[in-house]
Amino acid sequence: MTEIVHDDYEVSSEGAVRHWEIPYASLEDATPTATNPALVLGTDGLQVGGTILTVDANTSVAVIDFTCSMVYKHNVRTVTTYALAIESAWATIDIGDVVYYDNSATMPAGTYLSLAAQNNLGEANSIWGYIVPASDADMALYPKAAGAAGNTWSQAVMQRGAGA
Repeated sequence: MTEIVHDDYEVSSEGAVRHWEIPYASLEDATPTATNPALVLGTDGLQVGGTILTVDANTSVAVIDFTCSMVYKHNVRTVTTYALAIESAWATIDIGDVVYYDNSATMPAGTYLSLAAQNNLGEANSIWGYIVPASDADMALYPKAAGAAGNTWSQAVMQRGAGA
């Protein structure tokens, strides 16, 4: 039997890529920006998240990469708990740490991810991903300091995505 090699397929090194159009109104942040993390509205603590690839202001739709295990760099806040709606405790960031999508009003501008399992109102934050080193040089910098009043680090984060 003769082997036939078909050329009508695509192969990706990261497995099945999941890019979906989502209306702004269905996102936790209704004013999305390309390259930021996103979270689809749903049951607190159980929402699906991904990275915004593009936004279309004309149609109010964002294309989001929900691919499980895809790695992107995002700002991550070292806050772990809130008291009286303000940050009250911080931890160092280390490889493998769980990262949450944190919609707290106290988060610095452009920061949507933290180490806090609950937001500043005591509501569950959804698991968004996990800390991974960006390179061999970055690997040597762990753990990264919490800071006396918290720090925000640009981190490689392996997103949980869809299908996790």
